[in-house]
Amino acid sequence: MIFRRKDTPKEALPEARDRLAEIVEQYLADADDATRRIVTAVAGLLARIAYADGSYSAQEEAAIRKELSRVHGLSQSGVDAICGLLADQISHVALLGDHDWTRDLRERGGRELRLEVLEVRIEMAVADQVLKHGEQTQLRRIAKALNLTQDEYNALQAKHRDKLSTLS
Repeated sequence: MIFRRKDTPKEALPEARDRLAEIVEQYLADADDATRRIVTAVAGLLARIAYADGSYSAQEEAAIRKELSRVHGLSQSGVDAICGLLADQISHVALLGDHDWTRDLRERGGRELRLEVLEVRIEMAVADQVLKHGEQTQLRRIAKALNLTQDEYNALQAKHRDKLSTLS
């Protein structure tokens, strides 16, 4: 073998996913399973875009807090618990991949919800006033994984053209 494998703490990856789901379940105990899975997916996808550039800024955390605060039935303690996990383990959550989360949103969320999730992710990406190429690539890929069109992505991204000159 020419290349050695990167040493990633494989045991930490599922643990971070499980912990996120546990927090959502704990703080949305009265919600049905579909709602909890959607909220977990949204939180995970927000973490992925926040960490897409390899850092997690205070502006990005504030944007995640704002979006999670919109979740009906999720208390401030729940928002704090999710954000606490992300502050400690965002790299592990971000490395999980998004296949399960996008599948949950495709299967359990309507088109309007999926568009809203994409829009929130775009807003998250511009929270630090810098939209890097890697973030744009990830946003386009997520749009496709959510069964949204390139035109829908372009329309949502265009809302932020006045904010950033890095949008193309």
